[in-house]
Amino acid sequence: MSSLIGAARFSVLDRSRTREGHSNAEALRDTVWFARQVEELGYHRFWVSEHHGVPGVAGSAPTVLAAAVAGATRRIRVGTGGVMLPNHRPLVVAEQFGVLESLFPGRIDMGLGRSVGFTDGVRRALGRDKDDADDFAAQLDELLGWFAGTSPTGVHARPAEGLTVPPFVLAMGEGAGIAARAGLPMVIGDLRNREKMRRGIDDYRTHFRPSPWASEPYVVVSGTIAVAATPEEARRILIPEAWSMAHSRTRGTFPPLPPADRVETLTLSPKERALYDSGLTGHIAGTEEQVADELEALLKETEAQEVLVTTSTYDRDALLDSYRRLAAIVSD
Repeated sequence: MSSLIGAARFSVLDRSRTREGHSNAEALRDTVWFARQVEELGYHRFWVSEHHGVPGVAGSAPTVLAAAVAGATRRIRVGTGGVMLPNHRPLVVAEQFGVLESLFPGRIDMGLGRSVGFTDGVRRALGRDKDDADDFAAQLDELLGWFAGTSPTGVHARPAEGLTVPPFVLAMGEGAGIAARAGLPMVIGDLRNREKMRRGIDDYRTHFRPSPWASEPYVVVSGTIAVAATPEEARRILIPEAWSMAHSRTRGTFPPLPPADRVETLTLSPKERALYDSGLTGHIAGTEEQVADELEALLKETEAQEVLVTTSTYDRDALLDSYRRLAAIVSD
């Protein structure tokens, strides 16, 4: 193992993806079960996500799911990747993380994003519109103020006030600059657009201001990593998510993950085929040796301190085997 890989932390984001023929309840239970497995493999964090009204994702309440994950594990850090702050009042978010930190002290992370929903219908249902994302920096400042006890309202967030829950900013678009100015760790992806990712990281490091939360820049790069005995098997892990993404871009809905075998029998339109083929490229996928080489290059290029692995697929056994193989690369 290289010194770069050995020095980096490796963590997991599980989106509670639903699968064809399986229920939302199964997807959520799978997430909790999976957290126990990756804890035993030595991963540093396990994060869950927030999606609303998406047929292919069961995880709509990340702080609730994080509580279930933390209760089922013992050592691994647990958090959100992320809570979408424009969808919530900052006081309520502070209270939720205050409860989590009180129940599971020293294990909770607060990953925060600025997305306001996948479709216009979802945004209307949440009482939000796209412009609400523009207020993210102010919402973030208000949220951190609840932990510090500095709210001008005179109200005190119980039990959050006085607690330390590490905040992370999910950097999409303007997120890198917001993270830098707030002096917070940043999570940035995806691996398929390395040039854009590098620009975001450079911008973050250039404008970073030390804060009580972080004295220096901390970069987490996120993306899909698939490891298998052969390159072909690794590629099959990518197929369900690539097809679901292509379907969402052409049909407007993000569906449950199908088996790779079924995807390979489908007739796709030229647009779907182009999106599907694109969805299979740019990730880190292959054998242990191939993935180790690509990780080495990624860490050299980005100087990231941590890698957040976001792989989803239909075959849960293949998914766990991929994470097991990756853990072996990291610990060699």
